[in-house]
Formats: sequence, C-alpha cells, structure tokens
Amino acid sequence: MTGVFVEVTVLGNAQDGGYPQVGCMKECCAKARVDSTLSRMPVSLGLKGKDGSTHMIEASRMMSEQFSLWSSLGSLDWPPSSFSLTHAHLGHIDGLGLLGREAMGLSGIKVHCSESVSSLIQKTPSWEIMINQGVIELNTWNPTEPFEPSEGCGFTITAIPIPHRSELSDNHALIIRGEERSLLFMPDQDSWSKTLVEDLDILEWLRSMDIDIAFIDGTFWDHSEISHRDVAEIPHPTVVDTLSRLGKKSDSAPEIHFTHLNHTNPLLDNGSLQSEELVSMGWEICKQGSIFYL
Repeated sequence: MTGVFVEVTVLGNAQDGGYPQVGCMKECCAKARVDSTLSRMPVSLGLKGKDGSTHMIEASRMMSEQFSLWSSLGSLDWPPSSFSLTHAHLGHIDGLGLLGREAMGLSGIKVHCSESVSSLIQKTPSWEIMINQGVIELNTWNPTEPFEPSEGCGFTITAIPIPHRSELSDNHALIIRGEERSLLFMPDQDSWSKTLVEDLDILEWLRSMDIDIAFIDGTFWDHSEISHRDVAEIPHPTVVDTLSRLGKKSDSAPEIHFTHLNHTNPLLDNGSLQSEELVSMGWEICKQGSIFYL
C-alpha cells in the first residue's frame, strides 16, 4: 500500500550496548532487567517510502526485536529493501550477519555506506562471504550528495561527514528528506566544536541544512556517569553542554530529540529531574516506537 507521506519509525534509542547493558550491575540496569518494558534497543530507524518499500538505518544485533516492534506498529513490508549504515561501531553494523544463510537467508539487500565502511565490510571474512553469496550489495555514497535508497521511495538520504572515533571507519550523519519535511539522524559525534563549521551555532547549522527534525547525540547527561572511564576513550558531547548551547526552544527552532542514550543516562527515566529539565526547555527525548512523517 502506498502512502501520502514517508514514515519514520524509531526502532531504538539506546547507545550501542542497549539497555539494560551487559555487565552492568548498577541500579539503572537492574530495574530494567526486572521490568522489560523499560528496556531499549540500539539506535535504529525504520523508513517506509511512499511506494510502500521499507528501509532500515543501522543494522544492530537486536534486529529481530526491532522487526517485531516495527511489525506491531503496522509498517513493515518484509524484507527491507535497503540498509544505510552511519559507521562501523558496535550497535550500528554488527547485525549484518543476520541477513545471511545462518539466519534470514536473504539476497540482493542493498547496503548504503561510505567508502570507508564498504572497505571494512569487504575485508571482514564473515561479511565478505555475504557479498560473494549475493546476500548484500554494497552501494557507496558520495558525501553531501543525496541518493534514493530505491527508485520511487519518495525520499532521499544525504550523508554528512561528522567527526567521531575513526579506528574502524569514518562516521556520517544522515539527512532523510521527504517532500514535506526533513530529518537529521546524528547519533554519534566527538564534540560540537569539531562538528560545527564556519562559527555556526547548533540551530544555525540545522537551519543551513533545512532540517525540521533532528535526532542528535545524547549519549551522556554529564561525565559523572562515567567517572570510572577515560572520557577520551568515548568522546561525546554531554547533554548538559548541548543544552547550554541551545538555550530554551523558540517557536521557529526545529524539533530536537536526544537519542543514543547510554544505560547510565537519567534521560531513560521520563520522570527524572534531568528529563523534566530538558522538556521544560522545549526539547525532547527520542522515544522508541515513535513515528514521524516527512
């Protein structure tokens, strides 16, 4: 069935390890193990084109649960026509193997990614064999140039280079542009000082790309969450820093939703003081299962 709008479904809003996170014995994850309704999957989007075709952003190991969520919301046309991968860290690419003979046994699935990610896939034996078997077809994008993931889907994707840990591959944000609105998906970045160019502030940067809805890196509320870790190992702008740059939302500002939430992040609790502070400023927390129309 075709639709009037392009439909975007949030299939996960957690950091790469998901929530609860393996190995975490803290209260934050203990309560999510007791109450499964609190659990969250790694960041991913499901896109449904105007022609009824379906496409995924990211390929996580929790793809089965994400497909179930998508199906429960009535939007999944099996199988998805394509996957678009922002980078090669855990949670964004590790589910690729599920497309192969050991699991779903698919063929001809388009995988859109950067030259860097494509090179890594071709050099990884368990994924290289999937190319040789015809399970996946790699399609390398040109940064800043829009492409249609499939003909007639009614939307384009544009990859924007974003600085982030590059030990495996480079990293991109994705602009998904329909006929009515556009959405920026940027779950990972090192810092705003590296991302922003030409002395633009966050809102000016989003307006320069004509963004209506932005899903941005909200991994950590502040660095006290990971005081036992070297922050340099896992660089992300804190939500506190981002809010200080944004200030209160004006009527003309685009929607901003914080996503890629670490298991320690108090924003996972809608009733936390931090969540209330963020919402009081006019910004939003990305919700798993939410649907947007472009």
